[in-house]
Amino acid sequence: MAGRRWPVEEDFQTGKDAFGPDHSQARTHPALLRHLVLAMAGLAVCSITAAHARLNTSPPPAPADPNQAPPTDPGLITLTVAEVKRLVNLFNRQWHGIEHHLRWHLWRRRHQARARWFHQRTRLSRR
Repeated sequence: MAGRRWPVEEDFQTGKDAFGPDHSQARTHPALLRHLVLAMAGLAVCSITAAHARLNTSPPPAPADPNQAPPTDPGLITLTVAEVKRLVNLFNRQWHGIEHHLRWHLWRRRHQARARWFHQRTRLSRR
């Protein structure tokens, strides 16, 4: 049972914070249900998209040795629900062009993949 609670808590946090089913100021039951259905539909679309992306991509290779040099291209982490939501929200952005946001998105995913690689290498050296 150990280690099973944390992923569940993360899922609840993602669902509540990112999509806000509890951030409604509706006064009537039908209005509250409309808000809840729309929030859950958005979460479902992003979750399904992230799951399909996870099936179609392979994770970058993990380090095999604590002294191994980092790869020149660490690859990209798989899409998460939060990343899918950020990409969907790009359609409404007006301050910068979509190219700027897509470059930032790719940089962020590559940076996270590099950080994950170094984290895994550090854990290898502790063994």
